[in-house]
This record gives sequence, structure tokens and C-alpha cells, in this order.
Amino acid sequence: MFLPASRISLSSLPFLVQKGRHRRLLSYRRAPEPSHKVAELLARYESSPPRPINLTQLLSFGSPVTENSVLASVSYALSELPRRLATRVRSLEALPFIVGTNPYVVKTLDAYRESFEWLATHTPVTNLEENTKFVEQLAALVQRHANDVPTMAKGFQECSRYMSPTQISDFLDGAIRNRISVRLIAEQHIAVSQALNYPNTPAAYVPVHLEYILTEVLKNSFRATVEHHYKQHWTTGSPVSLPPVTITISPRSRSVDSSGKVSTYLSLRIRDQGGGVLPSNMTRIFSYAFTTAGRGAEGSSEDGGGPYAAQHIGRSAAVSGEIETNLFGEIAGKGLQVGMGTIAGLGYGLPMSRLYARYFGGSLDFFSLEGWGSDVFLKLRCLDEAGDSKI
Repeated sequence: MFLPASRISLSSLPFLVQKGRHRRLLSYRRAPEPSHKVAELLARYESSPPRPINLTQLLSFGSPVTENSVLASVSYALSELPRRLATRVRSLEALPFIVGTNPYVVKTLDAYRESFEWLATHTPVTNLEENTKFVEQLAALVQRHANDVPTMAKGFQECSRYMSPTQISDFLDGAIRNRISVRLIAEQHIAVSQALNYPNTPAAYVPVHLEYILTEVLKNSFRATVEHHYKQHWTTGSPVSLPPVTITISPRSRSVDSSGKVSTYLSLRIRDQGGGVLPSNMTRIFSYAFTTAGRGAEGSSEDGGGPYAAQHIGRSAAVSGEIETNLFGEIAGKGLQVGMGTIAGLGYGLPMSRLYARYFGGSLDFFSLEGWGSDVFLKLRCLDEAGDSKI
């Protein structure tokens, strides 16, 4: 049965998408079209895709900071930022129609289009006075996009039935990698511009990303330890004794790849006795929006609740089964500093932490001993010895 055209509305689209051939028809439609001006700009930038970020080049803008290096930095930013935003706009536009018309996705797409247009049409910056104004506007743009990832996450949560987990994971991986590169270029230029009037620190690193990874991993370990041992207390009535979460930091080590290239790494191990993860959940712990938090509270093992249930969509994980206590709200706020907004409770902690580690040439591995605890091995590339590495 077909609905008259006059009676079809957005509210009916989920029904149409799920029924018969309408699913095939609608899945190939696109999100609302951009303005003619933006469409022309996007077409122009599609012919010049983003280039890998060269770490040596980024570091050179601040070693040392001079008027010429600041102007070189702003030229690089104005060249590369629109390319990356154009890629992200096109990816959002290519989503299936029902996903692309979700209000959260539409809001994100509109924000990206607006920022892309501003950067793509910005006149060249030729002096420090013009750069000061540009930096103020760029900092405001970065702040406006602070909640893009949680906004998109909410949209995909509502539209999860219309895309496979693999499609969602691939899209979000690309979106977050793109976001890292945009913020790295933008915030590097902001920092270099501000450093012109102040000494520049000698160490080169990306602090908020390291802090974010450690925050997420430690948050999981702390919560798993508390929940696992309090669960034993509720079951047996025995006194609660919380074992420590142990962090081991190894000295710098060098590794040589098959081409003979030498890289330097710093490695950490975070070990807890939080009960580990059920084998049935191990294959999904790095999947976006997967969480067992809130399931199996009050001692139930339904769906593997308990250990590493650090995030729960829609509410804080229950500590006692009766009183909801957000123990880690403050440190979860690190997501704001890293430009991810408020993502606590969305199940993004581990997959995003691993993506960050890999993006900068490192790794994050998770090992579990069910009933006992878990180990997280974090391997970090030393950026000050990264040479001509590109990311």
C-alpha cells in the first residue's frame, strides 16, 4: 500500500525505509543539498585532497617562533583546513537519506559546511595584525565544534537500524581521524601565534590526547575494580578491600621496521583486578557505542554487566543498584579538552583511545583474564624523534 504524496512526512520515513523496495530506494538518496556557492567550493577542493600531516613541518613553525614562521603557519592552515573539512562534508552528504536527515546529523553537516565556507573563502593573511584577527576567529570556530562527535553519536544512535555496525564504525573512524588532523593544525597555529609573545616550551607533544587516553583507560579500571569487589560484597557480605590499579612505565625503547627505519616508543601497562571481561564481549569492546553498563546491576550477569561497564547510554552506571553515582564525571570532562565534547556514556572511550594511539603511530591493546582482571598495553610514539613521519 502506497501513501499519497501529500501525506508522506518525515515521521513516516522510518516506516517506509523498513518496508519492501522503499528501503532500497531511500538508501541511495542523499542529505539536503548545499547552497550553490558551497557546492562550487566543494567541487573545487575535491580535486585537491588533503595531504598527510608532516610532523617535522608542524614542529618547524615553532622552532623557533618568528614572524615569518607564524605567517608560514597560517598559510599552511588556510591551505589544509578547507581540504579536510571538504572531505568531512562530502562524507556526511553521502550518508543514506534517513541517516542524513536525522536532526543531529543535519546539525553537524550544517556546522561543517559553514566552517568550510569561511575557511575556503578567507583572504590570505599577510601580516601579524591580520593573523591576530584570524586566530581569534579560528579559536572561536574550534570551540563551536566542541560537541560535534557527541552530536553525531546521538544521531547514529537513533539511526543504528539503518546502517550496519561496520558502516558506522568505518564512518566514525574516518570522522574522528579527520577531526584530529583539523584540530592539530588549527590548535598548532593558535599556539604558535600566541607563543610569539611568550617563550615556547622545549618539549613537543600533544598533551590532551595522551591525557584523554589515560583518563579513559584509568576510568574503566577504577570503575571495574569498584563494581567487581562491591558485587562480591553484596553477594557474600565479606568486607570490601579494593586492590590497586597498577601502572608500569617502561624506559624508552627503539624498534626497527622491515625497511630499517628506527622509531622510539614509550610503553605503559595499566593492570587492574576488576574481574575482566566476558569472552563473549571481548570481540566488541572496541566497537563504537557498545557498553554493558547498567545491565546486570544488583549482581545479575545479564549481557555481561559489571566489569568494564564504565559507560552507559542515558544515565550513569549504577554503583549500588539503587543509587546512581557518577564517580568519574570530572575526569570524563577531558573529552571537552580534546575536542570531543561530552562523550561519557556513549561507549566511545576505548575505541577512540585506540584510534588516538594509532593515529600518532602507537598502539593500544587490551587483554583480559575473566574473573580476575585486565591489562591495557599502551605504546606511544615519541614525537620529538618522529623525523619526517606523516599522519
